[in-house]
Order: sequence, then structure tokens, then C-alpha cells
Amino acid sequence: MRATVLSDRLIQLNRLRFVNAYLVREDDGFTLVDTTLSGGAEALIAAAKRAGDRIRRIALTHGHGDHIGSLDSLKQRLGDAVQVLIPDLDARIHAGESVVEGKVPGSWPKVKTVPDVRLMAGERVGSLEVIASPGHTPGHVAFLDTRDRTLIAGDALTSLGRVQVPTQFYWRFPWAASATWDKAKALESARALRGLEPATLVVGHGPAVRSPGSAMDGAIARSARSVGG
Repeated sequence: MRATVLSDRLIQLNRLRFVNAYLVREDDGFTLVDTTLSGGAEALIAAAKRAGDRIRRIALTHGHGDHIGSLDSLKQRLGDAVQVLIPDLDARIHAGESVVEGKVPGSWPKVKTVPDVRLMAGERVGSLEVIASPGHTPGHVAFLDTRDRTLIAGDALTSLGRVQVPTQFYWRFPWAASATWDKAKALESARALRGLEPATLVVGHGPAVRSPGSAMDGAIARSARSVGG
């Protein structure tokens, strides 16, 4: 697990060189955003300890296995004192409900952990504002740090090679588009996230992007040509 300090409030945790989780520093400890693939619990806990505090809550951007994979192990190790927050629609998918027509693409592993909170747009997780960003999954959310306008976008965007909306094949990370549920909604969400004017963009796959406006504009334009929107 490679830890990169992006600011005094944010640490990027990269696993296997392609998937990220984030430690967001709050007054009472860390919010862990996403958990990477299965098998990462001990490394995530150790990263928080090295950074000087404990994981107090786990907030997920969406329910795919490369983001929720270590949740059960983390919950088992950290106990009931750690709050788990999952987007409402994706939590319902994991609970076995049918929330949209047809099969939802991507990896949806069996998860034993029952969320303490099913996240809705506009709610707050410490300093993070929950931003609806459906498309990659039905319930996908992003988190905007209201202190410095860092946007934790999950898979609403990727940045391996360049910033992309996951609506079309891109050779540096082809799996994102194949796992996207609704490409038109993904494009709409990317436009909404661009409208937030983030100061820094961090994503589930790829490096942080400072002053990301022009890079997001380019990604949205390419996606619009592909989707036809």
C-alpha cells in the first residue's frame, strides 16, 4: 500500500498501482473513502496508524468490488465503533433489491456489513459533502471537501494517463467503461462535478489532478462525442 500525502487533510492510498482509497483527516480521526480490493484491511489500518490517527468512519463512493472489497474485513477488525456509510441505491443492490431494470455491470461481491447510513445527496460526512454522481453505478456518489474544494470522485472520472469519463474505451484503463451502468448519466454527472469548480480532483484510479478544470472539460468533450450528448 503506497501512501501519498496530498495535503494536510488528505492522504492517497494506492494498491496494486491502479486502485485508490483516501484518508480524510477530521478533528476526531480519519474518514476512509473506499477500501480497495479484498485483502487490504491490514494495510489500510496500518496506513492510518502511520499517519497518526484511527479510522473513525468508512464512506464508499459506490459498491463495486474494487472499492468495497475490504469492507467486511475492516469492519471485523475495527468493530462497531466505526461507522459505515454507503450510497443508498448501491446499498440496496448489495441487499439483493432490484433498483433498476436489467443487470448492473461490474463486480458486486457479497458483503456482510450492513451500513449504518445509506447516503443521499446533500448529506455531510464530517467535512465532506455528498454529491450525487450516478452513471458508473446507479447510486454512485462523490465527496466534496468543503474546506478546500477537493473532489473525491470515485469512478465518476478516472485519471490514468489522462482524465476520462468512463463512457468509452481508453487503453490505459479499459475496464472503467465496461463496468459503467448508464453512460448518458455518467456524462451528465461529470458535467455536474465540473460545475463544482474543484480545486483538486482525486479519483479511484489514477493520480491527483490539481486545477483540473481544463482536463475535466477535455474529458467531457470526448465523452460527449462518444455518447452523442
